[in-house]
Amino acid sequence: MRHFLAAGASLLFLLAGPSAAGPTAAGPTSAGTPEQVADAALKSAPVWDGHNDVPEQLRDRRKNILAGFDFNDTTGTADTAKGFIAMQTDLSRIRKGKLGAQFWSVYVSANLTDQQAVQATLEQIDTVKRLVAMYPKDLQFCVDSTCVIAAQKAGRIASLVGMEGGHSIGGSLAVLRQMHALGARYMTLTHFKNTAWADAATDDPKHDGLTPFGEDVVREMQRLGMLVDLSHVSEASMMDAYRVAKAPVIFSHSNARALNSHPRNVSDAALQGLKANGGVLMVNFYPAYVVGDTRAWSVRRAGEKARIDASHIGDSAGAKAELAEWEKANPSPNGGITDVANHIDYVAKLIGPDHVGLGGDLDGIDTTVKGMEDASTYPALFVELARRGWSQADLEKLSSRNLMRVLKAAEAYAVSRRADPPIENPTTF
Repeated sequence: MRHFLAAGASLLFLLAGPSAAGPTAAGPTSAGTPEQVADAALKSAPVWDGHNDVPEQLRDRRKNILAGFDFNDTTGTADTAKGFIAMQTDLSRIRKGKLGAQFWSVYVSANLTDQQAVQATLEQIDTVKRLVAMYPKDLQFCVDSTCVIAAQKAGRIASLVGMEGGHSIGGSLAVLRQMHALGARYMTLTHFKNTAWADAATDDPKHDGLTPFGEDVVREMQRLGMLVDLSHVSEASMMDAYRVAKAPVIFSHSNARALNSHPRNVSDAALQGLKANGGVLMVNFYPAYVVGDTRAWSVRRAGEKARIDASHIGDSAGAKAELAEWEKANPSPNGGITDVANHIDYVAKLIGPDHVGLGGDLDGIDTTVKGMEDASTYPALFVELARRGWSQADLEKLSSRNLMRVLKAAEAYAVSRRADPPIENPTTF
């Protein structure tokens, strides 16, 4: 594995600002009850969530047809016949959750061909724009930090686009530039599978991190001002990205591996690299990534499913019924708000409260930890952290100020490279 080099660190600190020092996440406890401290923080700095998959739900459930869709209230959208739970996000719950900005994920399956992935990503960006246009009093499409500030002042939820998975550019820097021109402001370098130029956390390693082209993807994204998202990538890919990056990066929806050994989570070494880079890790709410016992349960379930399938060859209905009985007798231990808070606390104590945020992954997951079931629940998490001694100032960093700092640093770096020509790569067909 190639390791992070410190070259260019002085520029990163100029762009990103210093990390908070000290053994704990919080400074002196703010005056007031935990509820008052949390409320004050969220009024001053509403939540900017790094990853929400409403566009995926609209594609899966409605084939991107928005006619007849009511985003004011999605609580009645469960469809058991088709296997859909009720959506976890709507405008009513966003308001209750004190969200002021959202990165909407334009996820497409990593199993698509390159050309299919490019088309599907374009369709997902179009869906986000059409959804925002349907609710002009509530949502505002944004492509930079200035717009986010203006939208919040106007009482609207700033809506930005994040691309989930490098397969979405079809191996083309030209496509990457066009996605940026359409409004995409981050890209996750991989999803569950490797790309031709980057290793994923949940696939057999192929490249030992990033290939030379993968490094050029990082360089070109930062030249454009796009945030490089390292959720889903292998640790080798993380370290390569740190080495190449000249501006802060993000993890849009990841957790601490020290608390849960899932390969999707981030090791202490990679967290220390993030601190040196000046970036931010945004903690998500998916039990398998949050709770170690849930991950262990998932492993047991996989073994049980394999056994059941082998004993029900030619009887898929019987296999499904037996697995459902096993799950009923062995429910998943999904944890709760305190488990999410533990990850936030851990990251903040290890590398400082300047480097942690929130990326719930809502509507991209079929279950959450208890108490964080939908977009209305963010305030309860802030109360929990305030009970632990988090100051209002550090809660504001968590809610949105850290991500705002990182985006502004990425924008500043892009301005500094404005005279650089685009990085070119040859066509492949």
